[in-house]
Amino acid sequence: MSEQPRRPAAAGGKQAKPYRRPKKDPVRMLAFEALRAVDERAAYANLVLPPLLRKARKDESFDARDAALATELVYGTLRRQGTYDAVIGACIDRPLREVDPPVLDVLALGAHQLLGTRIPSHAAVSASVELARVVLGDGRAKFVNAVLRKIAAKDMEAWLEQVAPPYDVDAEDHLAIVHSHPRWVVSALWDSLGGGRAGIEDLLEADNERPEVTLVARPGRSTAEELLAAVGEDSALPGRWSPYAVRMAEGGEPGALEAVREGRAGVQDEGSQLVALALANVPVEGRDARWLDGCAGPGGKAALLAALAAQRGAFLLASEKQPHRARLVEKSLAGNPGPYQVITADGTRPPWLPGSFDRVLMDVPCTGLGALRRRPEARWRRRPEDLEGFAPLQRGLLREALSAVRIGGVVGYATCSPHLAETRVVVEDVLKGRGAGHEPIAAELIDARPYMEGVPALGDGPDVQLWPHLHGTDAMYLALLRRTA
Repeated sequence: MSEQPRRPAAAGGKQAKPYRRPKKDPVRMLAFEALRAVDERAAYANLVLPPLLRKARKDESFDARDAALATELVYGTLRRQGTYDAVIGACIDRPLREVDPPVLDVLALGAHQLLGTRIPSHAAVSASVELARVVLGDGRAKFVNAVLRKIAAKDMEAWLEQVAPPYDVDAEDHLAIVHSHPRWVVSALWDSLGGGRAGIEDLLEADNERPEVTLVARPGRSTAEELLAAVGEDSALPGRWSPYAVRMAEGGEPGALEAVREGRAGVQDEGSQLVALALANVPVEGRDARWLDGCAGPGGKAALLAALAAQRGAFLLASEKQPHRARLVEKSLAGNPGPYQVITADGTRPPWLPGSFDRVLMDVPCTGLGALRRRPEARWRRRPEDLEGFAPLQRGLLREALSAVRIGGVVGYATCSPHLAETRVVVEDVLKGRGAGHEPIAAELIDARPYMEGVPALGDGPDVQLWPHLHGTDAMYLALLRRTA
């Protein structure tokens, strides 16, 4: 009878432990893969995660609970990245920039499980070390284990007391670390919001909450009542402000709904719905037959405007500069009963004649600081200098919008940012002709608040700034302008 081979004895005569291969945890592997894509390819989690989940679901052992945990790990880690970086930095003896990014991703995933979820500490550390063994190797897994054990020694409250300066010493830095936003973003949001500590803390905390999925029933093609019935009374709520909105309170898959598959409804934040509705509802003098969406991609507002225009017998031209986004607009508008056309064109060098339209929406490219709930990685990707890059484009698009509308017609200038440099300052500069070679434009601001009927806390006007913590929407901005001469 042959004997089984034995591993050689370790120094000191002790038997060496047999090597155990690390186990691959599909949930944490998926979360790590998503974080690497966000970091390496500058991808957005809301675009990377769905295909990864679809691929994982092909394995019958990967169920809905696994998908929910993977989603929480990805978004939770990205939202709280600034806080976790501060905690990790306090647990290592080198600057964070000297730690390899994949190692930081594993550490951040572990920190989120320890400080931001109800996963038991021992399970969080064990699972993170196993992930590190798979993706980093045994050597660096030991480093991960040591750091996470230090993090596990305190809860979030204790860590924040250690790594964040007192509010009275440095208010902006305190808020930046506690609420996980870059300091410059905290400063910009506070300037735009105004007020004291309570308001800005409510806003920053709202940015870190998972947003509801909101549907829009496109007028004349679907109704909110149809969507409520399709989602189910236990899983859906009416919109807060828009008559076409339905909130999927329990999550769910919008693509499973017949109305969404057929294009009669779509996914659209209620703030975006309110902007399109306000432009459509403000009176115009004379004809009301030609509408323009000058920055139409990816097509949500264009689809709502097209449905509203169809009910009035009006034509919508949807223009988008980027060809791939123009294709998304075509897909969103497919099946609309009224007349419309989608073109690929640069809104700063438009092919249409001046004074051609009665209503114009110009939802300009921006930093996206108003959608940090949905795209948490944007807060870490944007820089203050990005504002300078967007400024000429935003002003050029608004000038062309005011040129495109006839006298008596209306322009809606919108952007998904509350930063004053992208909102009021742009409107004021264009109207007053600030900038070399530009003349003042004969247009007047319209009070937009009456066209968001029932929506509270809209400020002093005439423009409107929506807020996540006050309205449950993205931080959309809208100024309505009437061309006067």
